[in-house]
Amino acid sequence: MLHTSTSLVHPPAALNGFTGDTQSVFPVESPDPLSLDAPTERIDWSEEDIVFLHWRLLQEVNQLSDPATPLEDKFDTLRWVFTEQDKDRQPFSFVNCLRVVGCSPLSPIAYCGLVDAQDIRDHIRNKLKLWLSESLARYPQWVRDAIANNPQWVETRLAKNPQWINEQIKQMSEQGDLFT
Repeated sequence: MLHTSTSLVHPPAALNGFTGDTQSVFPVESPDPLSLDAPTERIDWSEEDIVFLHWRLLQEVNQLSDPATPLEDKFDTLRWVFTEQDKDRQPFSFVNCLRVVGCSPLSPIAYCGLVDAQDIRDHIRNKLKLWLSESLARYPQWVRDAIANNPQWVETRLAKNPQWINEQIKQMSEQGDLFT
């Protein structure tokens, strides 16, 4: 997933790999050359690269309907889509990505103009129960119950360790083997 657990901030790693003729330059300085969070070299970006990045981030929304998408990725995307309204004007926010992709002549999609973010959010909200049900059907009943009864607890566990559910399932299956 390209975005972190914060609602709007995307790690610099999400920005790596985009090349092209540069028009825009975003220098990034780091006091720690070994830090993965702050690259020490200049990253040159064209306007087209930046528009493409906005488009790529919006592609994460498509993963919500895929039952095979990990739950942590879905929660992360949902936090990004349904962030607080006062953050909608921030760079790389869901709303800003819709605006850039919908209005830029450099967009990889046909021009569609300003898109009502609330309409898109409403559509996602209406489909969310089905999408999550399809995802949860892949898990044992205890996982489904935990998510239904205490989703924040599960989300917190997944934020600390995205493999938490898989580890718990493996541990329970190993314990089951001991008693058979």
